[in-house]
Amino acid sequence: MPKKTRQLTKALLETAKDMFDGGILDETAYEKITMRHLGKEKLPKIEPMSSKEIRALREREHLSQAVFAGYLNLTVGYVSQLERGLKRPKGAALALLNVVRRKGVKAILS
Repeated sequence: MPKKTRQLTKALLETAKDMFDGGILDETAYEKITMRHLGKEKLPKIEPMSSKEIRALREREHLSQAVFAGYLNLTVGYVSQLERGLKRPKGAALALLNVVRRKGVKAILS
């Protein structure tokens, strides 16, 4: 990206942040602007998870399969299949599991 374009993008993002902080832009509009300009390279990495890692993650959080499934909006059967290696998480389920791995289950409860 040329230097002039980077400077303009930085100025636009600063303005959008000020508008968000001032209540002129709502969170949805602000996120749309920043994601468009920041690009995918700024998004957190979504790493694959093994069945053992998923079970260890749930146990680290001291949750039953039923509670863990409820927090992730999954079925207990699906969590069981993930932990037994019969299925591999993908899409939104994998993204949520990665958030829980990085930040703990409290990050998805607020």
